[in-house]
Amino acid sequence: MAKQLGTTGEFFRRRDEWRKHPMLSSQMRHAVPGLGLGVAAFVVYCIGEFAINKLRFNCWLLYLMPDKYDGNANS
Repeated sequence: MAKQLGTTGEFFRRRDEWRKHPMLSSQMRHAVPGLGLGVAAFVVYCIGEFAINKLRFNCWLLYLMPDKYDGNANS
């Protein structure tokens, strides 16, 4: 059996009914399941790819021009 609501509980129940409206529920979350996880995985992949390419480029320059390239972009 449910507990009887007092005047305060009745007041808040009426004020919170908008939260359960079908237009305001989490429809997008159900429409595109896994989108957040996919975006996060793609961002991690892009950051890793950028870091690896940056490292390879620096190593390639050191291999081609060991006396001219010291690793600084300003020189």
